[in-house]
Amino acid sequence: MSILEYNGAAIIAMSGKNCVAIASDNRLGIQYQTVSMSFQKIFQMNDSLMVGLAGLASDVQTLDQLLRFRMNLYELREEREMTPKVFTNLLSTMLYEKRFGPYFCEPVIAGLDEQGKPFLSTMDLIGAQAGAKDFVVAGTCDGNLYGMCETLYKPDMEEEELFETIAQALLASVDRDALSGWGGVVHVITEKGIVSRELKGRQD
Repeated sequence: MSILEYNGAAIIAMSGKNCVAIASDNRLGIQYQTVSMSFQKIFQMNDSLMVGLAGLASDVQTLDQLLRFRMNLYELREEREMTPKVFTNLLSTMLYEKRFGPYFCEPVIAGLDEQGKPFLSTMDLIGAQAGAKDFVVAGTCDGNLYGMCETLYKPDMEEEELFETIAQALLASVDRDALSGWGGVVHVITEKGIVSRELKGRQD
């Protein structure tokens, strides 16, 4: 088993019409033993930017704290908020700096850019970026997630339809993966703010 699969995770980000959604499961496990059913994997960086971290739980929490520190420094120095593109480059650089002893995390970045258009990106554990216009996934059931997203995704979805689509894709995928699940959480980012909803899933 890969160290990236040790704690289990499932994260999706999907774009809509002037909105973007990001969702994750809630499970924290030690291989097949479930330890917690309320582990946070998605973190809010600012009012229009969130990052999901799939991978080793200790590195997830370390990276979250480190990213907050670097973002606060940027805002103090530049006197403006970080855009999703700048944030993605920052995170990519941070991961590549540690390439010989990497953080075992696969980040998923979702946000709205300066024009209010959706921005999606993901990368591997040494910071190699992969952007997308429709959806990005990470975690132990990424094969399932890709299949569900390719089946359900439509361009230019409104907020409610986007929520329904990403929620169904997540729940159907984690039901077929023993390392992730136990419900989930969906955040929909719009120009008006962030709406968060919890999902009830199978408890096994």
